[in-house]
This record gives sequence, C-alpha cells and structure tokens, in this order.
Amino acid sequence: MIDLHTHSNFSDGTDTPTELINKAHAAGLTGIALTDHDTVAGWQEAIDHLRPGLSLILGSEISCQTLDGISVHMLGLLFDPENPELSSMMAQTRDNRVGRMAKIIARLNSADYEITMDDVEAQLSDGATLGRPHLADALVAKGYMKSRDQVFAEILHNDSPFYVSHYSPTPEVAIQTIKAAGGVAVIAHAMSSLRGRVVSVESFASYVDAGLDGIEVFHRDHTQPNRDLLSQIANEFDLVKTGSSDYHGNGKLNQLAEFHTDPEEFAKLEARANARRVIKR
Repeated sequence: MIDLHTHSNFSDGTDTPTELINKAHAAGLTGIALTDHDTVAGWQEAIDHLRPGLSLILGSEISCQTLDGISVHMLGLLFDPENPELSSMMAQTRDNRVGRMAKIIARLNSADYEITMDDVEAQLSDGATLGRPHLADALVAKGYMKSRDQVFAEILHNDSPFYVSHYSPTPEVAIQTIKAAGGVAVIAHAMSSLRGRVVSVESFASYVDAGLDGIEVFHRDHTQPNRDLLSQIANEFDLVKTGSSDYHGNGKLNQLAEFHTDPEEFAKLEARANARRVIKR
C-alpha cells in the first residue's frame, strides 16, 4: 500500500516525521509520501528514521490560488529540493502566511475572541509552516472550541467573515515550477466542496497544458460521484490516479492508509519525474 499525502508537525500535522514513519510501518504501508505544506523541513528527520521495507516519497503540498480566488492544493512529489525557483516560491508563500494570520487574528479580536500571535505560535513546532490549523489549536487551548474540526466548521471555513486569502501561485505556475524542479504534480482533493469553492471541470485542460501528472481521486472528502468524475477526467487526459489519506495525526479524522495508490499507478507517476528519488532502506 502506498499513501501519497501525509503531514507531520513541520506543517499542520501532530506527529513528528519519526512518529509518522513508525505509524506507516505499523500500518503495513510499503510507501509513504511526506507532503507538508510549502516546506521540505521535515524531510531529513523522515529519511533518518526510515524503516526497512518502507519507501519514502518526499514532497510538499503547494498552496495555490486561481485568478478568481479558488484555493487549490498541488502535491509536488519527487522534486529536487535544491531547486532555487521552487524553494523561493515556497518561502514566499510561507512568509505571506504570517501577514495573513495577523489579519485573521485582528478580525477575531474585533469579534471578542481574545487570541494573540503568541498564542498561535505556541502551537507550532520549530520550523513548522504556519497555518489556520495552528490558530484552531490555539482557540481550542483557550477554551473557545473543543476541536480543530469544530473551529473550522464554525469560524475558520473559507466562507467565514474571518477568512483572509494570502499570496500563493496559480495552479499553472505551481505545476510548471514543480516540473522544472524535476518532480511530478498531482492535484489534491480537487472536488472537496466542504473546503469551499472547487475548480471547474474545464480548468483541468489548463492544468494539463502546464504539465499536470495526476489527480488525487480517492480521498475521504470526495463523494463517489466526485471520484467517478475525476476518474473520467484522468482517463481523458491520460493522468495518473492516486489515493491518499491526507493524514494529519490528531488534527483531523483522516486515518493513515485509509485510501492508497495502486503500485502500478505510482510506477507511472514515478516514471514522469526526471530522476528516481524514492528513498529505501
């Protein structure tokens, strides 16, 4: 079993990379991708603690936004982490998250939520990418809500008056940058309407023109009709179909390996990278 989308505490997961590797091994996975948001900071720890029989597919979940403001997440896998353009793009996105967080906090303060940037930063591990889940954890710690899920359902969803957008590349630019770094690009949970507006079916042609390699078809936030439609799109454009847990540890209900990628599909995906970068012990 191969799980191509997981997070550690270097972004908004709750497990260290070491804990993630150990859990993946215990779950019987043969391959796992570490895809923290806009960072590769957790890669080395995952490599250092890789277990025999478990392949490590390194990547990042790149935050994107369409020109009309729809949030898109692009999984970049098997890329060269030293590529300056990709590194710069991720760094710019991380830097802009700080300003965005300050604006969200100001809106919450005006609605009588007593929360500070220090409260949010207290929820981050060293080197982690700042995000709304850390704000959610801070609100839980202050007693405003009982869980991350409740916070997002009630006040931090994309249609909330507290929502603030932030800089991120378009999906096309992200795909092109991932490809230029030698990696492969897979659009994540593209039809998850629970997260807000979703991209149109017509937009996939533009993503394919930019170099899109695959679609995350099998994901807990996709209904069966969603999966059927995404499978049809993948067939039409000869794209790889992946399945993933989007595991975050205690941060979400998603369970490691609850959805996975067929090894034959992963072999097609790996063949599209410019080098074989899967790490094994």
